[in-house]
Amino acid sequence: MDTISPHALAFAPGQIPLFAGPTGAERVPPIRRLIRAASRWRWVLLGGVAIGAIAGILMTAVMTREYTSTARLEITRDTDRVVDIDSVERDTSVADQEFYQTQYGLLQTKALSERVARELGLADDPAVIKMFGQQKLLDGGQAGLLDPAKRTHRIEVMGKALLEHVGIAPVRGSRLVDVTAVTPDPALSQRIADAWGKLFIETNLEQRYEASDYARRFLESRLEQMRTKLEDSERKAVAYAASQGIIMLPTAATPAGKDAPSSTGDRSLVSDDLVTLNNALAVATAERVAAESRLTRRPDATGTALQNDAIGRMREQRAQDQADYAKMMQQFEPNYPPAQALQAQIRSLDKAIAGEEGRVGMSLSQDYKSAVERERMLAARVNSLKGNLTDLRQRSIQYNIYERDADTNRELYNALLQRYKEIGVAGGVEKNNVSIIDAPKLPDRPSSPKLLINVLLAMFFGGIAGMGVAAGLEQIDEGIGDPADTETRLGHPLLGTVPRVKRETPLQAFDNPRSPLVDAYLAIEAALELSTVRGTPKSLAVTSTRPREGKSITALALAQSLARAKRKVVLIDADLRAPSVHRYFDIENDGAGVSNFLAGSDDVQSLIRSTPYEGLSIITAGPHPPNAADLLTGSRLGELIRRLQESFDHVIVDSCPVIGLADAPLVAAAVDGVIYVVEARAVQAGAARRALQRLETAQANVVGIVLTKFEPRRAHLGYGYGYGFEYSYEQ
Repeated sequence: MDTISPHALAFAPGQIPLFAGPTGAERVPPIRRLIRAASRWRWVLLGGVAIGAIAGILMTAVMTREYTSTARLEITRDTDRVVDIDSVERDTSVADQEFYQTQYGLLQTKALSERVARELGLADDPAVIKMFGQQKLLDGGQAGLLDPAKRTHRIEVMGKALLEHVGIAPVRGSRLVDVTAVTPDPALSQRIADAWGKLFIETNLEQRYEASDYARRFLESRLEQMRTKLEDSERKAVAYAASQGIIMLPTAATPAGKDAPSSTGDRSLVSDDLVTLNNALAVATAERVAAESRLTRRPDATGTALQNDAIGRMREQRAQDQADYAKMMQQFEPNYPPAQALQAQIRSLDKAIAGEEGRVGMSLSQDYKSAVERERMLAARVNSLKGNLTDLRQRSIQYNIYERDADTNRELYNALLQRYKEIGVAGGVEKNNVSIIDAPKLPDRPSSPKLLINVLLAMFFGGIAGMGVAAGLEQIDEGIGDPADTETRLGHPLLGTVPRVKRETPLQAFDNPRSPLVDAYLAIEAALELSTVRGTPKSLAVTSTRPREGKSITALALAQSLARAKRKVVLIDADLRAPSVHRYFDIENDGAGVSNFLAGSDDVQSLIRSTPYEGLSIITAGPHPPNAADLLTGSRLGELIRRLQESFDHVIVDSCPVIGLADAPLVAAAVDGVIYVVEARAVQAGAARRALQRLETAQANVVGIVLTKFEPRRAHLGYGYGYGFEYSYEQ
C-alpha cells in the first residue's frame, strides 16, 4: 500500500488535539532533556542530597573539636631611626612585596617551629605528642632519659607537626599578618600563637644583632691591619725625607680635636724661600726702576726736591726777596744800596738752593746704585734657589709616593674607624621592626567543625553522587517516556499518545465521550487518516513488544472510533495464545472463531458476532489450537481479511506480541498496515527496535507508533500535554 514519509505526519492545527503530542520530527533542546531527566530521577537526586546531609551531620558529630587562637603582628619594612646613621643591613631597594613575602616565609620556617616546640616543651609532653598523632615518639622512653640525638629528632618531628597546626595569613592591603594556631586544646592554641609571635621577634632581633656584631668584629680586624699599614707607610716617608734632607712645611695649622691633616699640598722649605726671595726680587726691581726714573730728571724736578723742607723755605724766601727787589726797582735805581743788598741776598739764596739740589741728586744716584746692587743679589739668590728646587723635586718623587701611600692608608683607616663608631651607636639605639598588635586570646568555643559548612558540602557532594547515579540510570533505562523520542529511538513516527486512566477502567472510559482516552484515540484515528494518501488503511494489525502494553485496548478503541465515524468495522482477535477481545464484550469464546477458519472452515458469516456498538462487529479467537503458528502460516488469514473487506470498511486485527513468538510477523504480512503499541517507560527501546526489525523483515508496513499508559506529569512535558488530557476529562 502507498505510504508517505514519516516527516509528513506533522499535524495541521485544528486537525489533531494538543494532547496528541509532538511529532517525530520535533527535537527537544538538550537543556530540556536534562531538566526532564532530572525530574525523572528527582528522588535519586533528592536521596543523594539527603544522604549527604545525614553524612555531614554524622561526620560533624564524630570530628574532633578544634580551637583557634590568633596573634596579630605588624611588620614594618624600615625601623625607626633615632640617629641619622645607616645600619649594617643594606637599604632595601626592591619592591615591598618581596620584603613582606620573605617575612611571611620566615614565619613558616622549620627552625622557628622547632624553637617554639623547644620553648614550650612540646617534645616532653606525652599528651601533646598524642594530640599531634606522633605516638611513635613515645617508644623511645621518657624525655629526661633520651640521649641528645633522639631528643633532637623528637624536637624536629614535633616542629614539623607544629607547622601543620599553625597558619600565616597576611591582612590584605596592610602590614599586618595573623599567626593562627589550631589545636584540640584551647590553652595550647593560645600558648603556641603567643610563643610563635614572641620568638619570631626574638629571632629577628638576634639576626640584627648578629649582623652588627659580625660587622664590628670584622671592622676591628680591618682597623688593626690598616693601623699597622699606616704606621709602616708613615715611617717610610719620614725616613726617606730625613735621608734626603727634605723638609716640608704644613699649609695650615691642625685644628683642635681633629686628626692630623693629609700632607697633600704641603710645601718644602726651599719652595717657601724661593717664593719669599722672588717676591723680594720683584720689589727690588720695582725700586730700581723707580730710582732710575728719578735719576733721569732734573734735581729740582724730582719729588724728593719738591718735598724737601729746606729747599722749600729757601725758595719761598727767594720769591719774597725777588718781589721786594722788583717793587724797589719801580722807585730806585739798581745802584741803590738797599737794592744791591737784596740782589746779593737773592744770589746767596740761589747758590744755597743749587747746593741743596746737588745733594738731592747725589742721594738719588746713590739710591739707584743701591737698588741695582740689591736687585742683582736677589736675582742671583733666586736663580740659586731655582736650581735647588729642581733638585729637590727630583728627590721628592719617591717621597711623594710614600706620602700618597700614607695618605691613602690614613683615609681608609679614618673611614673604617668612623664606620666602627657608627655601628656601635646604631646597634644600641635601633629598635625591632616587628611588634605584636593583638595578643592571642583563650578561645571559648571551637572553631571547627562547622556544622552548616559540613552539611552544605556533604549535600553538595551527595547531590553530585546522586547526579552520577541518575546519569547511570538514565543510560541504563531505555524506556521511552518522552513522545518526542519515539521517532529518534524507534525509527517510526508517533501516531498518538494514550494517557493512563486511574479513576475508571478503559472500557468505562470508552463509554464516556469526554474521556481523555476517547480524545486520544480520536487523535490517533486522525493521524491514521493522514498516514497514507488513501486515508486509513483498510486492514490494520495492532501488536506490541510484550503482553499487557495495551495493544488489545488500542485495537478495540480504534475499532470503536472508526465505528463512531459511521464506518463498518470488524475486530478480529488473532491472538490465539491469549485471546481477550471476547471478555471486553462479556461473551464466551466457545463458538466458532478465527482458529476455525484457519483450520479450514469457509463459513465467514458464522464467525461474525454483533456488538452493542453500531457498526462494530467482532470475530473471537475460537478454540485454542495446539500450535497457533502452524495455523497462521499460509494464506488462510489473508483470505479471511480479504473476504471481510468485501463487507466491512475496515478490518482491525488484534495480534499477539512480537518478542519470542512467530505469530505477529505472520499476521503483519497479511494486513495493509501495522500499528505498533509501546507502553510508556515500560519497554526497553532496544527490545522494541528488535521487534520492529522482525516485522520489517516480514515485509510488514508499520504505519506508526502508539505510546500508551502515558503520564504527562511524570514525564514533565509541560503545560500542553497535561492541559489537553485533563481539560477534556474535567469538562
